[in-house]
Amino acid sequence: MNAQAVVAKEFSQYKFLPLADTPANTRQEKLDDMLARLHQGAKTFAALSIDEKIKLASSMQDGYIRVAEDLVRIACKAKGIEQGSPLEAEEWATGPVCVVRHLRMIRESLQAIKDKGNTPIGKISHTIDGRLAVRAFPMSAIDGILFKDVTVDIHMQAGMTEDRIESDRARYYKKPDHKGRVVLMLGAGNITAIPPMDVITKMFNEGKMCILKMNPVNAYAGPFIEKAFTEAIKRNFLAVVYGGVEESQYLIKHDLIDEIHITGSDKTHDAIVWGPPGPERAERMARNQPVNTKPITSELGCVTPVIVVPGPYKDKELAFQAEDITGAFTLNAAFLCCAPVALITAKGWVQWNAFLDHMDKAIAAVPQRKAYYPGAEERWRTFTEGRKNMSTHGKLKDGSTPWALIKGLSTDADEVLYQSEPFCSLLTETAINTSDTIEFLERAVEFANRKLWGTLTANMIVHPKSMQDPKINEAVERAITKLNYGTVTINGFNGMSFSFGTPPWGGHPGSTLSDIQSGRGWVHNTSMLEGIEKAVLRFPLVSFPKPAWHKSHKTARKLMPKLMELERNGDWSKVPGVVLTAMRG
Repeated sequence: MNAQAVVAKEFSQYKFLPLADTPANTRQEKLDDMLARLHQGAKTFAALSIDEKIKLASSMQDGYIRVAEDLVRIACKAKGIEQGSPLEAEEWATGPVCVVRHLRMIRESLQAIKDKGNTPIGKISHTIDGRLAVRAFPMSAIDGILFKDVTVDIHMQAGMTEDRIESDRARYYKKPDHKGRVVLMLGAGNITAIPPMDVITKMFNEGKMCILKMNPVNAYAGPFIEKAFTEAIKRNFLAVVYGGVEESQYLIKHDLIDEIHITGSDKTHDAIVWGPPGPERAERMARNQPVNTKPITSELGCVTPVIVVPGPYKDKELAFQAEDITGAFTLNAAFLCCAPVALITAKGWVQWNAFLDHMDKAIAAVPQRKAYYPGAEERWRTFTEGRKNMSTHGKLKDGSTPWALIKGLSTDADEVLYQSEPFCSLLTETAINTSDTIEFLERAVEFANRKLWGTLTANMIVHPKSMQDPKINEAVERAITKLNYGTVTINGFNGMSFSFGTPPWGGHPGSTLSDIQSGRGWVHNTSMLEGIEKAVLRFPLVSFPKPAWHKSHKTARKLMPKLMELERNGDWSKVPGVVLTAMRG
């Protein structure tokens, strides 16, 4: 089977190996009953006071804290992670920590709406092309201490004014455009935080009730979400259901489903909107006549670029950035929609070979992982077949794939890995043949926008001394504005924008239903902004304490539960313990 065929193959055709305690598929008559109840619940929710919504968010947060340890334990079991090992930190970080923080930020936004009539935002500034930018992180002194010199600014779309930013945000609470709607949520299968955080967004940002169909890959998390969000389920604001393609299709077509939200594959999105692949689908797309006309939002992955801008890097700075990229790439065994998978370098850069050597060393230091996501081994074999300039670390064996770095891809090639998210333990490098920094930036941005599939996240590594040159500084800032991605990150891990909750998370708004790329719509976004173009996340070139996603971090396993407890209420008394544990990493 060739690479294109592997990419086109639906995940539903792969063999799933669920745990023995994965819930049984939900019967159709029960789905009917749940949907009827959700429609009643939607009317009830719309009539709730702000205080009642805050109380509901608090109950959901308390519930998630109660189930956190058991949820992490079962997720580790499913992914082949030894409980108590350093890798357990991943399941805390991509699960309970994110959800508990998200619910706190929602609570604070609701309280601000009650007290001041609007959600809190940071300072407003201007981008290099004259548009407005809104600070979304840090939003507190604690955030500033824990993530020193890390910022997120939301670049607004052209035409947004300060008056519109003030009037348009928290729209549901000022001028609701419905009296209760029900959203079908087709949940992500890779990390446990995504389904509950999507539910939180739809419920509290938009006032919509959710029927969450768990992905078969991580359906084991469903009962924990049910237990944590008992109050929401009891009041018919949420239902959690189980099944595969048959249950999904039944719900998609159901008259009581008003909208759809999917986190997953663009292939699944297109099958929902346009029908099965083939000539008839192509004709429908040409006529703009979808088979499903219900509103749909989505987050669908990305071939995430890392643009390495030449600069006066010290060897230890290159080593730090190589470990930073590697930590993000190997997180969750590389099954992340925002995993950095496409390095873009300048072939004329004098440190080009040194950087790639550091990448190989950093990757080699990471133990091989269980390839738990369906189809990963087949994708890895197909994408790596016949590759000559490839370094691998580990062995291909049943249930596990080596880490691999394919170097020297051509910018002119019709390369399948430019158009296919690998979603396995595979990273590529493409060198642009120039030694001029400004020319490199222009060509790298054009390459990422035109050749790489997806619009979710893009990374850039830039030395701060380079930014002291006014021409390079301007070129970098213009590159940020030109990159057609929902999140652009400088010198760090783009997934932190997902974790912070306050920034919006989603694909660049230029996508269309017929060319969906990484999807449409935003989740998280606890300031409830409208008119968003992208989030811009900036890190220092080298950070201390060491970021917890670095594989050499020694205390991440102890750090994450402490961080979750801090995030419950933003408690200052928890800060010293978190900081001391982080510094020992």
